[in-house]
Amino acid sequence: MQTLTLSAPLLAASTLTEYPVVPADVAQQMLIDGNKRFVEGKLSTYDVGIGRRLQLSHGQYPFAIVITCSDSRVPPELIFDQALGSIFVVRVAGNVLDAITLGSVEYAVEHLNTKLVVVMGHEKCGAVKAAVDGGHVPPNIGAIAAKIQPAVDFARAGNPVNIYEAATDAHITNMVKVLKDDQVIVTTAGVKTIGAKYHFESGEVLFSY
Repeated sequence: MQTLTLSAPLLAASTLTEYPVVPADVAQQMLIDGNKRFVEGKLSTYDVGIGRRLQLSHGQYPFAIVITCSDSRVPPELIFDQALGSIFVVRVAGNVLDAITLGSVEYAVEHLNTKLVVVMGHEKCGAVKAAVDGGHVPPNIGAIAAKIQPAVDFARAGNPVNIYEAATDAHITNMVKVLKDDQVIVTTAGVKTIGAKYHFESGEVLFSY
């Protein structure tokens, strides 16, 4: 079995039985360490050539699941400085969870043995702003805003200085709760669900939700 270290890039084995299941707390530390490298501009050099692609053709072995916004400024693999095939990413505007996105998370938990699930929101989220500002939007965008609306209502009740960021924070918390209420996720041994928020200027991801 491959030895796992926090300082080295994860390398996929040819079969799942040869690949160690990464405990949730270890996986979170790997994301924290990777984000630190990103912030400091000390990015790792990963193999994305034919050798790595052939290796991954045998299967995927992500150590973390990250549900985040489709915003082009929030690419998880770069923000966490991780290799090709290391993170199972679910991206949708506003990092909302519905039956389809939940199914994607359930798949990774059940079939890929991934133990860490992260909901990562970000500053200045356009989907949250749309939900806060209201007004007429096309039906499909309205479906996204409807998922965020409970967080907007909660934030408004607190009369915050910045309603947009308060709503973003509340929405992250709400989406984490959705995951924690999911029976497939909560009944799978060793799974940890946590929220996080990406900050544009610093590049930092704070795990505090």
